[in-house]
Amino acid sequence: MSQNRQEHPFPKHFVSHPLALWFQHPDGDADIGHSLSSSCLLQMAEKATRGTQDVPSSSPDENEFPFGYPTSISEDVPDAKYLCSNCNNILKKAMQTLCGHRYCLSCLSWIIRNNKNPVCQKCKEEDPGMLNEGSLLAEERAFSDAAINKEISELKVHCGTPRCNWSGIMKNFEEHQSLCEYALIPCHTGCGQMVMRKKLADHLENGCINNMTTCQKCKQMLPSNEYQKHTCTGNSVKEQKRTHPDASSKEKQNRSVPFNSKDECCFSEVGCSFRGGKEKTKEHEKTSVGAHLLLLLQHIKQLRACLCPGRAANGLIPCFASAESKVKTLERKVSDLQVPGASEINGDLEVDCFPLSSLVEEESTLQRLVKEKMISELESKLQVFENIVAVLNKEVETSHLEIAAFQRQSELDQNMIRNLELKIAELHRCLTQKDAGLSRLHKSLQCSEQASYDGVFLWKIMDVSRKLQDSVTGRTISLYSPAFYTGKYGYKVCLRIYLNGDGTGKGTHVSLFFVVMKGDYDALLPWPFKHKVTFMLLDQNNREHVIDVFRPDLNSASFQRPVSDMNIASGCPTFLPLSKLQSPKYAYVKEDTIFLKCIIETNS
Repeated sequence: MSQNRQEHPFPKHFVSHPLALWFQHPDGDADIGHSLSSSCLLQMAEKATRGTQDVPSSSPDENEFPFGYPTSISEDVPDAKYLCSNCNNILKKAMQTLCGHRYCLSCLSWIIRNNKNPVCQKCKEEDPGMLNEGSLLAEERAFSDAAINKEISELKVHCGTPRCNWSGIMKNFEEHQSLCEYALIPCHTGCGQMVMRKKLADHLENGCINNMTTCQKCKQMLPSNEYQKHTCTGNSVKEQKRTHPDASSKEKQNRSVPFNSKDECCFSEVGCSFRGGKEKTKEHEKTSVGAHLLLLLQHIKQLRACLCPGRAANGLIPCFASAESKVKTLERKVSDLQVPGASEINGDLEVDCFPLSSLVEEESTLQRLVKEKMISELESKLQVFENIVAVLNKEVETSHLEIAAFQRQSELDQNMIRNLELKIAELHRCLTQKDAGLSRLHKSLQCSEQASYDGVFLWKIMDVSRKLQDSVTGRTISLYSPAFYTGKYGYKVCLRIYLNGDGTGKGTHVSLFFVVMKGDYDALLPWPFKHKVTFMLLDQNNREHVIDVFRPDLNSASFQRPVSDMNIASGCPTFLPLSKLQSPKYAYVKEDTIFLKCIIETNS
């Protein structure tokens, strides 16, 4: 199927708009529009306007190249990477799919439009068993391959139309196809014939059955070739031309008289054959006024008979220019004649029946006919242009409707986008709340893993040197241990350590304090807290542990029932000298880690 499309010589999308052809055809007559009637031109423009809308979108037309460029136009055999995976032609607006294969934009759209679950044909051919989600075709899953499109635009190609010698690069190919004089295009009048673009004007003038012209007299619409032979009651000018077929030949004969030395009569151009000397010629002109006026009247009638429906490039009848110049010459010559109301010859009145007023009347009639013909031609042109403007107005109105539809669709899309943005923001808030909840659960789980419920707690502090430096600089003055309990439903407590000391031990000792925290079962416990507390800094070589014991001061607020999250810490400000902590003789710090142990005697 693709091979047949490649050989087709007249793709539809290379045909120019009919109005553009009517105005700009390179070989056509500048006035070719006059061979078309107003109503016919309007119908043709409407057909051209509807043409693009009536083409079915479900499948490609058989008279066009809807997809890639034919490989036959390439000067060299194109590489496989330049060929479409569907039509096997040179890619046109190449699109690359997720599976890595390339398609023409039109091919991809056509496959997706005509298949429920489109799958890449190349993937089927290469390995049907390896089909996956990437082999599914969808317009949103494909992207324009700019690199391949650029390479294809530089390919050397030639015109595939017979007798056309054009060659160039691919990016200029379509522009040439829209102007190729040898391309066959359908006649835009709808007659059904395919004609060469350069011969479209001749076809419209002589062969197109739909190229109708309206007779200005009887208002009958006729094909152009029949209009030239048309006669009607109102077409008197043509009848007069046929009744005086020898007028132009007689004039030619009069002009063909050989030149001699004798003077001619100044009315020789209208048929006077007198020749003689100057004196005799003057005498002849004075005595033959009546005969000269008769000849002049006959000549004017012949000029009127020359009024024919033929067209010239300036819109006037061909004989008008010569007729007008002759009339002016004759006016000049008649004005030179000093003729009274009548001339006396041999004492008698000779030309009473040929007054000069008849000449003026014939001249005004001729001018009036010329003006009427010009006005008729201009009115015809005006009607044609009005029809063209009407067609263009329809196209503009259609464009406005399309723009309005696009704007409505854009508003709907914008509303959908705003709704989606709101949903995304809501989901983001939910996600943030869930993250905070997970963080709390993680912290709670971590505390639960480190907590003890028997009054004995072992606290492991790592990265001691950095934390000691932070305490010295004031960045982190103290550290809190995870909470632990004296029993399953007992007191909730924790430890607080100042590595650089606090109060009396600041800068010289490690200070260790005991903190009573607000627990879930405080309402059931006896207050104040009165259990003995033992602090231990473990020597990791098990030689000399640092031990300190104290009993709570029952009057201190530190051991009353907490009203906030935790009470004021109480304990040993001079628990251990810093020099001893850092001394190499002891193993309190090992691998930058220390261990603190707290024992609460719950039986006391």
